[in-house]
Order: sequence, then structure tokens, then C-alpha cells
Amino acid sequence: METTVNLQIILAFCLYLGCMMAIGVYYSNKQKNLSQYILGDRKLGPWLTSMSAEASDMSGWMLMGLPGYAYLNGLSAFWTGIGLVVGTWLNWVFISKRLRNYTEVANNSLTIPDYLSNRFGDTKNGLRLICAIFIILFFIIYTSSGFVAAGKLFNTIFGLPYTTSLLIGAFVVIFYTFLGGFSAVAWTDMIQGTMMFFTVIYIPVAATISLGGTTPTLNALSDVGADFFSFFPSSTGGMAMLVMIISSLGWGLGYFGQPHILVRFMAISDSKELKKSTNIAMTWVVLSLGFAIAMGVVGKAYLHPALQNADAERVFIIMAESLSSPFITGLIWSAVLAAIMSTASAQLLVTASAVSKDLYNSFFHKNASQKQLLSVSRITVLIVSICSLVLASDPDSYIFSIVSYAWAGFGACFGPTILLSLYWKRMTLKGAYAGIISGGITVLIWKQFNWFGIYELIPGFIISILAIIIFSLADSEPSKEIYEHFEQAVKLSNHN
Repeated sequence: METTVNLQIILAFCLYLGCMMAIGVYYSNKQKNLSQYILGDRKLGPWLTSMSAEASDMSGWMLMGLPGYAYLNGLSAFWTGIGLVVGTWLNWVFISKRLRNYTEVANNSLTIPDYLSNRFGDTKNGLRLICAIFIILFFIIYTSSGFVAAGKLFNTIFGLPYTTSLLIGAFVVIFYTFLGGFSAVAWTDMIQGTMMFFTVIYIPVAATISLGGTTPTLNALSDVGADFFSFFPSSTGGMAMLVMIISSLGWGLGYFGQPHILVRFMAISDSKELKKSTNIAMTWVVLSLGFAIAMGVVGKAYLHPALQNADAERVFIIMAESLSSPFITGLIWSAVLAAIMSTASAQLLVTASAVSKDLYNSFFHKNASQKQLLSVSRITVLIVSICSLVLASDPDSYIFSIVSYAWAGFGACFGPTILLSLYWKRMTLKGAYAGIISGGITVLIWKQFNWFGIYELIPGFIISILAIIIFSLADSEPSKEIYEHFEQAVKLSNHN
């Protein structure tokens, strides 16, 4: 890469990174209490809510992991996309409004563990502790996937050592999350989500035009085999195909339990605006996922020689370089960093809130000042980032695999518990304990043995639901006060 090209690309990156860091500095002086730092004082509008939720959802895997998976496997990657689209829609329709209202009814809960503890009247805070532990565990894993993506990005573009690349990407994420909190993260998500959206559409369209159109592109793929264009690959046997489809669609179940997405619902200023947010979010998701898969498919025709194994996750980065001017290429590559940063920052913030609010404030210092809680939150951001960097140290790690593990962990841990807590008033504290513990442990064990090749989220989700129902019915009924809070939240949601 010529020096002039390097300079233009570096300039584009510097403009983008400078903008993100400036937002962090701007909001750093506005963080006066924990509610502002971790929930933005519930002041998000519909556009900010939807774009922040989707940008923090998709992460670097949408521009690297998913195109790479489609590059290697073809149209069968659409099963994962379909599962994610359906899961996103169900989450917005069935969870967003009721969770927003219930968290306010339940003593103005600021975090997911806070909500569950207040929802079931857990005076001993045991549920809060278990939730916080699982959040820390799976978010360390999840955040590491973002750092892996950042490492591959800078390594591919600038030829920097992988470790150096990790540290650069992590530094910027930590900087604006550490200083600006939720408001900075939400506004950077808005910018990053917009960049991701236009970039993921541009690359496959530009590559198809460069190849001469749709027909020449398809002709270039004529030798890759029929399975590449099949939703039902013949090389995958009957039962194996069924397992593949179920596992791919099963990704949609994970949405009900992702704390970094659910907290966006909690932060909107008016629950009446959630319908508008839903429409914005669904348009973004359907187009973004469809074009991300198209990028991998078109990339198979566009790139020679072919990419192998984990290198396939670099398909977006490599294609962008030859399709645009150096400065525009730099901005496009910045979209990958945007995707990485939007999710990693959201995850760090949720983990920080779990430690400061649900551990430190509840168990170690119940009378802690707002200043102390802010300090604990910021220290947590640093510690979790270090742990994630250690896990991300292997350059051969698959972003898609890391994300799928963490996604399954949260989906099984919290998904059934959140869902039933909002819709089943007979659910009890013991049922919540059973659901979270059984779901989380099932994922951890199933992942190690990979029984039947089924994605660990699915058995984890099913076992969690069964555990909640069995333990709740075996327990005495909830108190009158809990029933009243449930009815109040339902009435508020129906009214809105």
C-alpha cells in the first residue's frame, strides 16, 4: 500500500476516532449520578433507542463474522439471518414496552439484576448476585469477540502486529465508555449504526457492478458447487440439515436475554414511542443482515485467490480496499470499527452497572455516594477490558464462534426469566433462581460436549423455561404486593 494511500486512510480513521472520543469527553462532565451513567436518566428518543439497540446488537460480527460465514457456506447463512430478524421483531413487540414500564414500576430499576430482584421481592439479594456473576462471565467472553475483530481489522489494514492492533481498538472503546457513560455510548451508537447500514449495502452492490452485473457475478460462482446456492445443502444429511436449520433459527431466542439490548428499552423517555422505534429497528435489521450475507456470497466471486478458514472473516476489509478511493476506503473500514465499538462499549457499560449497582452497592457499601458508584463503574470498565483482551489474544479465533457462545449464555440465562417475569404473574423468586442457574449451566456444559450438534442456546432455553415453571408451581404464590405491581405494569403497558 503506497504511502499516500496510507496517509488518506489514517486521516479517515483519525477523523472517525476523534469524533467518538470527543463525544466521550463532552458527556464526561454531565455524569452526576449512576442513573445518568448507566441509563441516561431514561431520556432516549425513538431514533436513538432503535439505532442504539441495533448497533449494540450486531457488533463487528455483522461486517466480519456473518459475511465470512456466508463466504464459506453460501445461502444457508440466511437461516441465521432469518432467526435474528424474527427474534428482533419478537423482542421489540413483546418485551420492549412491558419491560420499560415494569422496570419503572419495580422501584425504578436501573439494571436487569435490579429489575429481577425488585420484581420478585428478593430482600436477600441472592438473585442479584447470581445475575451479576453471569453477566460478568459472559460479557468478558462477548467483549473479547469485539477486540478480536479490532485486532484483525488493524492487522489487515496497516500490517500492525495483532497484539498492537488489539490494544489500539480497546483503547478507544474504553476511553469514551469510561468518560461518557450511557449517553456517549447511545450517541456513538447512532453514528455507528448509520455507518454500518450504508456500508453493508454499498460493498456488495459496488462489487456486483465491478464484476459487470448480476449475471457475470453468478457465472463467476458457477464452479463453487450447487450447495453454495442452496438453503438445504445436499452435502448435509437429513438429520444434520435439520440440526443446522434449528440451530441457526435458534439464534432468535437469544434476544430476550441480552442485557445490552434490553437496557435500551428501559432507557426510552416515553414507552408510546416504542412502536416508532420498532419500525426503524426492523427496517435496519432486515436490510443490514440481508446485505451482510450478500457481501459474503458476492465476495466469493470477487476475491481471488479464495480465502480460507478464519481468514474468510476479512472478506469485507479486503473488498472495500479495491472498490473505493483511499479516503472513502478508510471511512468504510471505520464502519467495522464502529460495529465493534458500538457493541463492546454497550457490553462494558452493562457489566460496569452490574458490578457497581448489583454487587458493590448491594453487598459492600449500601450507602455509597453517587461519586463512589461512578468510580466503581469506571474501574470495572478497565478490569473487564483487560480480561477480555487476554481472551482475545489468539489471532486465529473465530468471531462468529465467540459471539455465538456468549449469545447463548445470555439467551438461556435471562431470556426465559425475563419473558415469563413480564407475562406470568404466578412466577416466583425460586422459579427465577432455577431459570437463571439451569439456563446458564446448561450452556456452559452443552458447549463443551456439543451433544447432537445442536446450538447450546436451544437446550439451555428449554431447560430454563421448564425449571421456572416447575419451581414456581411447587412454591407458594407470590405476595399480594407483587401481584399488584404486576397488574400495574400490565395496565400501564396496555394503556400506552
